[in-house]
Amino acid sequence: MREPLALYIHWPFCAAKCPYCDFNSHVRERVDHAAFAAALRAELAREAARTGRRPLASIFFGGGTPSLMRPETVAALIADATALFDPLPDLEITLEANPTSVERDKLRGFREAGVNRVSLGVQALEPESLAFLGRRHDAGEAIAALETARAIFSRVSFDLIYARPGQAEADWRAELRRALALAADHLSLYQLTIEPGTQFATLHGRGDFRLPEGEDAARLYTATAEEAAAFGLLSYEISNYAKPGAESRHNLAYWRYGDYIGIGAGAHQRLTLDGEIIAARRHRAPEEWLLRVQRDGHAVVDEQELSARDRAREALLMGLRLTEGVDPARIEARSTMPFAEAVDLRMLDSLAGEGLLAWRDGRLVATTDGLLRLDAILPLLVN
Repeated sequence: MREPLALYIHWPFCAAKCPYCDFNSHVRERVDHAAFAAALRAELAREAARTGRRPLASIFFGGGTPSLMRPETVAALIADATALFDPLPDLEITLEANPTSVERDKLRGFREAGVNRVSLGVQALEPESLAFLGRRHDAGEAIAALETARAIFSRVSFDLIYARPGQAEADWRAELRRALALAADHLSLYQLTIEPGTQFATLHGRGDFRLPEGEDAARLYTATAEEAAAFGLLSYEISNYAKPGAESRHNLAYWRYGDYIGIGAGAHQRLTLDGEIIAARRHRAPEEWLLRVQRDGHAVVDEQELSARDRAREALLMGLRLTEGVDPARIEARSTMPFAEAVDLRMLDSLAGEGLLAWRDGRLVATTDGLLRLDAILPLLVN
């Protein structure tokens, strides 16, 4: 199989755990950087031996907080990846960072290591909101980090979280305009959701705060798209906006249901091997992950072939998040089952009649109203 791969590298450590975060992130006083670097390289070598020399379209360092890694670790992993696979000429290499002064000072080292795109976790520009979200930086640090990043990298993205407690549409529009004035070519704008097992889940469950819901949340979503478009950043996925051509190629690989390798504690992957799509996940606990890699060369704890129906379900789940929607031929190619068997056609027609789904240029897309209700639509649509 010669379709390009995406490579995800997970660094599971953070300086602090944010109250909204359900990612596999852990706070540790000390980290054995050399041991974790060696283990990541071992897992990468093992996956490369299984896949062979596939084209490589993107590398993404996520977390956790990968900007807490040493630049030499990042450089070694990039060197390994580009030696083990065939990198495309426009290989995209992204690293997530927080806008604290410590991490900002390391950005040039990451650029020298080979990173060519950075994504900053700004999350808010209002002091009260930054405190509520548990962020360790202030707005001034965020702005300084963005200015530094833009001076070093040609491609810069950052994240904001909206639909915060008591957030009015006018206030969000004003904050977003401030952010867009600082933006380069990409923004990720996420509606705050309550994830099980987080500190926010506990606080929200006992009524300590409420989030905008229903029409209020919908207005904030619409305002987000309008303000971004005014600055030339168009929605290409539910929560992502970019100037044409600046979309995240790595994340598009997920949403278009391509193959990707995931290494590091808790990482997931989808790989086509011998004509089958194999789903795998790795042990979540960093220390146990490390021990298993040192012992076995990998820390995979679950690996299975996906059925045709599972493939179709995943491809629809991911693809309908995109503004471009899904191509039935792509669903059929990846699932090996006819599109008419993968979806409930009568339900599809019903949802289209309600204005939630539509056909555009031969692709099935979720309308604006459909995107707002996507979690409810998908279980109805898939057979």
